[in-house]
Amino acid sequence: MQKSVTSSRIDGTVAAPASKSVVQRVIAAALLAEGTSVFRNVTLCADSQAAIAIARDLGAEIVLDDRELRVTGGFKPRQSLLDCGESGLSLRMFAAIAALHDKELTLTGREALKKRPIDMIPAPLQQLGAACRTDHGHLPLNIRGPLKGGRVTIDGSISSQFPTGLLTALPVIAADSEIDVDNLKSKPYIDLTLEILNEFGIRIRHTDYRQFFIPGGQKYQPIQLSVEGDWSGAAFLLVAGALRGTISVTGLRIDSRQADRVILQMLEQSGAQITVNSTAMRVSAANLKAFECDATHFPDLFPPLVALAAGCRGTSRIQGVRRLFYKESNRAAALQSEFGKIGIEIQIDDDTMSVIGGRITGGQTESHNDHRIAMALAVAGLSTTEPVSIDGVECIAKSYPAFFDDLKSIGGNIDE
Repeated sequence: MQKSVTSSRIDGTVAAPASKSVVQRVIAAALLAEGTSVFRNVTLCADSQAAIAIARDLGAEIVLDDRELRVTGGFKPRQSLLDCGESGLSLRMFAAIAALHDKELTLTGREALKKRPIDMIPAPLQQLGAACRTDHGHLPLNIRGPLKGGRVTIDGSISSQFPTGLLTALPVIAADSEIDVDNLKSKPYIDLTLEILNEFGIRIRHTDYRQFFIPGGQKYQPIQLSVEGDWSGAAFLLVAGALRGTISVTGLRIDSRQADRVILQMLEQSGAQITVNSTAMRVSAANLKAFECDATHFPDLFPPLVALAAGCRGTSRIQGVRRLFYKESNRAAALQSEFGKIGIEIQIDDDTMSVIGGRITGGQTESHNDHRIAMALAVAGLSTTEPVSIDGVECIAKSYPAFFDDLKSIGGNIDE
């Protein structure tokens, strides 16, 4: 599917989609609880639907009524094959949970997920008592537990998602556990995990994110929770306002544990006008200037930050490029290639990306089957008199299916 975006004047209010990071985590936790948890303000994307399907296959009863999700827990696997779709979080999180079972379970996924390395998963699970095997470090992943607890060392340099899985699974086994994490990245997402687990009654201590102490024999308690808005998806909308008008986004928590809320700092640094109140984040266009930031702990912000930098005077520099190689695409290469097609030069030097702001031109681009690349190109297209055409936009269903509808509702000129 292709869409084209041209010069637009943005003005309006949009409700942020539900945070898929939160939705997937609470579904996994509710699976392990006895009783029914209720989650309000839920909107579903493909990744959240993958988490629902896996939790059902592992024994949960799940009903979605309007925007209320009811999850009745019970870890009693019904299926041995668990389809993670294209969700890296579901894969890495449910891998640890699957290892609680004493029968073999197999995790698989769609083509994009099968290309992503998972060689950080087997060794820690094996040290904790489970049997694991992969296809040369890729899916499918076969796991047979049960986990027995103890002490394990894991590499946190690629992703915080597998540590999230271990932190979710280990509290329910009888023995205490300790996780030593080397070079942990995306620390705010670990904070988000710990905050959610605490809501379910789970207690975990850590020492400066290097050692995590997990008492065994804990029980998840069912909860009721209103799911906060997704800062990752909202970042594209906020950048659209900064570039081409004014936007108010509702449903976001200013005190959120989501890493991507730092988009407000980057917008402020670039000179955008920002107003924050109890109901909405309001961003308006201004004479934007180049900015600098280290996105190592929030790599999903690279695409909207590149779109922002494209509309700034001067050269913006973003550190953390190494975190982009194993996403839905090689995002560093994809951003450099596709923004080059619309007149924006991007230079990559080791771990730093330099974006030379300038006049965005029209052009034919492609998403690389990466939802965040597609949305970044669409936001950039708001500033062009000639269309920015994007092939493969259906990939936005992974995180934000309503993105183009929402963008159009506030003035985006979008054609099929």
